[in-house]
Amino acid sequence: MTAPCPEDPSLERHFKGHRDAVTSVDFSLNTKQLASGSMDSCLMVWHMKPQSRAYRFAGHKDAVTCVNFSPSGHLLASGSRDKTVRIWVPNVKGESTVFRAHTATVRSVHFCSDGQSFVTASDDKTVKVWSTHRQKFLFSLSQHINWVRCAKFSPDGRLIVSASDDKTVKLWDKTSRECIHSYCEHGGFVTYVDFHPSGTCIAAAGMDNTVKVWDVRTHRLLQHYQLHSAAVNALSFHPSGNYLVTASSDSTLKILDLMEGRLLYTLHGHQGPATTVAFSRTGEYFASGGSDEQVMVWKSNFDVVDYGEVLRVQRPPAARVSSSGTLPEVDPLVPPGRGRSQESMQSQSQEPVSMPQSLTSTLEHIVGQLDVLTQVINWF
Repeated sequence: MTAPCPEDPSLERHFKGHRDAVTSVDFSLNTKQLASGSMDSCLMVWHMKPQSRAYRFAGHKDAVTCVNFSPSGHLLASGSRDKTVRIWVPNVKGESTVFRAHTATVRSVHFCSDGQSFVTASDDKTVKVWSTHRQKFLFSLSQHINWVRCAKFSPDGRLIVSASDDKTVKLWDKTSRECIHSYCEHGGFVTYVDFHPSGTCIAAAGMDNTVKVWDVRTHRLLQHYQLHSAAVNALSFHPSGNYLVTASSDSTLKILDLMEGRLLYTLHGHQGPATTVAFSRTGEYFASGGSDEQVMVWKSNFDVVDYGEVLRVQRPPAARVSSSGTLPEVDPLVPPGRGRSQESMQSQSQEPVSMPQSLTSTLEHIVGQLDVLTQVINWF
């Protein structure tokens, strides 16, 4: 039986309602709602069901910089330039609780996987952890020496990663509240960071136009992508862990195959900088926002067969999507016994970068031990 043919990502929905640049997007657990924040000081909650009216939440007194649904989807957090965090009930009433969170702009908010706490990052150079239901400040992490752009919990909730304008990414132990490691390879401000769904790796985006992937146990730099021609503003892992989507000030979104270490697609949708991007919880969709005030929802389509088969399929170019056979200079995360196909080798315009034997062994060990050493979330 012939494997189904993957298709290019397709633009499914186009939401208009913000009156200034979109700063952040996030899907609810069941993908029925999509939240977006904007420089217009409002949140919008869009309904994926056609002909449904969106909710507009007003309450922040300045730009909304970040939004994040709780794991259950029953709460929605937002951070703002007004120095507060609000926790909303995402229904027609739009009631919210205010946290006087920081002494400067709140850049990032993210719920822990159990929903019991959330983490914030701010221009006051701190990362703070809060109790969701007790509405209480718990503790602060204060080793960054410049604005902190982003902070995220690991999937198991035991680690926190933060990205800063001090050009570092810091990994923290939530229990001891100590900094485990500082990653200093970025050549500019680090704009965004997130954990791989397995919890074993982190990816960070930077103003130096790059995306870097590190192992959080060995702290080794595993992959380095330099594909965008301007700052990378956001990124999101596909729930399978095989793909990464990035949003850049060069106005494009790019989809990377992490297992093969190659660029799959470049998407042209936004007029001006693409500021934010996020996969849905199942990976069936991803949403993007830009300085053009637009929120776009894309159907992934590409994750329909084993990624080894995807490489063997010839993809026709589409009006809004371009496929790429070029290989960035990275070390591919290839599982043991699953090398590159002859077809994919022939289609690439340059040879893959050779890896030292020690790094190859490390990568194989990482992939081979994922199930043993980490609590992998079963997304499907």
